[in-house]
Amino acid sequence: MLIFAGEAFETSEDYKRLKNLLTDFFRGPTVSGIRLAGLEHILHFTAVDGKIYMRSYKVLMKKSGCRTPRIELEEMGPSFDFVMRRTHLASDDLYKLTLKRPKALQGKKKKNISHDTFGTKFGRIHMQKQDLGKLQTRKVKALKKRPAEKIAGTIEDGTPKRRKIN
Repeated sequence: MLIFAGEAFETSEDYKRLKNLLTDFFRGPTVSGIRLAGLEHILHFTAVDGKIYMRSYKVLMKKSGCRTPRIELEEMGPSFDFVMRRTHLASDDLYKLTLKRPKALQGKKKKNISHDTFGTKFGRIHMQKQDLGKLQTRKVKALKKRPAEKIAGTIEDGTPKRRKIN
């Protein structure tokens, strides 16, 4: 986990770009959600009085009276104190150009396709209304009309059957 504290990271252009650089350098894999037990290491960057303090912490989970554990941070690993002295930033136009992603990497949005929580792909199709009376099915002896139905001259829904007159 990366934490940036200090007003300078939000106001100063030099510090904003430094924050961007540090985020790119220390970034891990992108995840949609995180378990509390999966959080083991924290990098904390603080900007105060022209200095940047980097501290590394280990996450300790202690027992508490409730379901969620009590979190404690134990300082570990390297700690650095940085000072920004010489900066030579690219122009704003060039910086914006570097942030653009190529169209090939963006991917095309597919319409009417969705995924459920298990990753199953669903697609929605649009069709015209079908006339089920014209649908050809297998000719089975059991589905043939009985002689009594032919004499009555009606279909099952009660409408009279049309006959050809010669």
